[in-house]
Amino acid sequence: MYVFKVNDISCNHCVQSITQAALEVDNNAKVNVDISSKTVSIESNADQALFREAITEAGYTPEQ
Repeated sequence: MYVFKVNDISCNHCVQSITQAALEVDNNAKVNVDISSKTVSIESNADQALFREAITEAGYTPEQ
């Protein structure tokens, strides 16, 4: 499982955008975006770097 801290998560639109971006990398990924802790958890066999890139392209700043 990959966990990213994404400090610019602030609303449900952010949740939807990040979830959609992650699912474009792996349609079978289990994605959990938590607004209160500003974390994104992704369970997938795809490369972590692909998720980081997708979240960045969606307009957010993932940290490790």
